[in-house]
Amino acid sequence: MPFPRISILDRANYLDGLTGAETLNRVLERAQRAEDLGYHRFWVAEHHAVPGIAGSAPAVLMAAIAARTRSIRVGSGGIMLPNHQPLVVAEQAATLEALHPGRIDLGLGRSVGFTPAVRSALRAGKPEAERFEDDLRQLLDYLSGTASVTARPQNASAAPVFVLANGAGVDIAARAGLGVVLGGQAVFEHDPGGKLAALERYRARFRPSPWFGRPFVIISANVAVGASRQAARELLLPEAVALARSRTTGEFAPLAQVGPAEWAGLSARELDAVEGSLANSVYGTPAEVRSHLGRLFGASAADELLVTGGSFSRDGQSDSDRLLAEIFATEGQGAFVGTDAKGLLPR
Repeated sequence: MPFPRISILDRANYLDGLTGAETLNRVLERAQRAEDLGYHRFWVAEHHAVPGIAGSAPAVLMAAIAARTRSIRVGSGGIMLPNHQPLVVAEQAATLEALHPGRIDLGLGRSVGFTPAVRSALRAGKPEAERFEDDLRQLLDYLSGTASVTARPQNASAAPVFVLANGAGVDIAARAGLGVVLGGQAVFEHDPGGKLAALERYRARFRPSPWFGRPFVIISANVAVGASRQAARELLLPEAVALARSRTTGEFAPLAQVGPAEWAGLSARELDAVEGSLANSVYGTPAEVRSHLGRLFGASAADELLVTGGSFSRDGQSDSDRLLAEIFATEGQGAFVGTDAKGLLPR
């Protein structure tokens, strides 16, 4: 079975020693390379007051990426709806779609700030997260033009909408008739029949909508390709270590090279967290990654892969992006023939 489409989510990780401006410009450069390599989408995320991440305003960064590229789809992975008024998010998406027709995706999540101080600054916490489905419904009404207030510019459901989910969110996506992005450990938790139960539930409960006429699934995972399995593992280590340390310190730091001294300084708990992160990742030689992705696509029957994972090595990241694109160019022959969820050309 041919592989489906491939896309990238870049979290705009700081690298140790780089400024915010340098970090954001690296994201723009990576998006341009991704377009040249044939990636389908390039998404950016929303994180607030995180020392290791410069991506705090996805709509602004999307505008810059869309202006610097020609054809690749540009989206949010995602905008955290509890932090914003639905009308404002709808207007941002509609404005981007008007400026770059047929190229804008709106991925939405329901996470809130990482710490109490950030949640207070955003004026968003658990109550706002719990009303995610209601806010999502309002946003969709604004985008479709069916709300009591008309969002300008009018969008007429042109920008496809996705729900970011780690399991529970698939039900919300199904009820709203939206695409779903399943990430994290949920992608690797197969049922006894070898399928992903969350996606089976999503497909069974899906209701067609103006955005999607059929279920549309993107699976998201940290992926790295290298000349050897160890080389690929080393590309993912800096982010895995930063994440492990954040659970101890409460602070996700800029990505840094992980040498023997840094490795020896990790606690047993942090080492376990690093190995757990890598266990829920895909890495290795091109042949190893091809085989692993084949199993993931077999279990998920996904329409697309969204590649995540930041690396300290800029050259290593570029090589990994190129090698992964080559895998999909080889495995994806004929994969894009047909129609998308709306019965139009593939998005």
